[in-house]
Amino acid sequence: MSSSEKPGVLHIYDGIEEMDNHLPRWWLFILWTTIVFAFGYWFYYHVSGTGPGSLEVYKAEAAEAARKAASGKPTSDETLLALMQDPQAVDQGKVQFTQQCAACHGQKGEGLIGPNLTDEFWLHGGKPMDIHKTVAEGAVAKGMPAWERTLGAERVRSIVAYVLTLKNTHVPGKAPQGEPEQ
Repeated sequence: MSSSEKPGVLHIYDGIEEMDNHLPRWWLFILWTTIVFAFGYWFYYHVSGTGPGSLEVYKAEAAEAARKAASGKPTSDETLLALMQDPQAVDQGKVQFTQQCAACHGQKGEGLIGPNLTDEFWLHGGKPMDIHKTVAEGAVAKGMPAWERTLGAERVRSIVAYVLTLKNTHVPGKAPQGEPEQ
């Protein structure tokens, strides 16, 4: 029987029969739906200009972030000490400290890789604004990352509020480093 006699066979080459099989309907449906969607997306965002472009979205998000940063509470020793008295802020700071800082400073601030935060000795100053600056900007030479860009100003303030509650609790841990707080 030749290839012209078998139904659905296009040709035979080296004993391999090439069949004329149709693609499954579900596969064709997905293909055509994807093509129609891509055309619609292209037309909506790039041709008609109806949808916002990626540059406009970026500018809007940057403006929103700048607005939030500008409207945030100004940070000072007094605001950080007041925040230390807010149980909700301290609890949020404890959660953030456990997630971000405990790997280096220990669960209770006793110091592992990083210094002990429960004594009166501080490498970069122990005043609330000194601690805030260290957490926000980091200490690259000592391996401390800057957390403000990653976590945001509000979370950094809550972490500082929590660290202030740890100060002078003298949890046994790493030996003192730095200068005693004045």
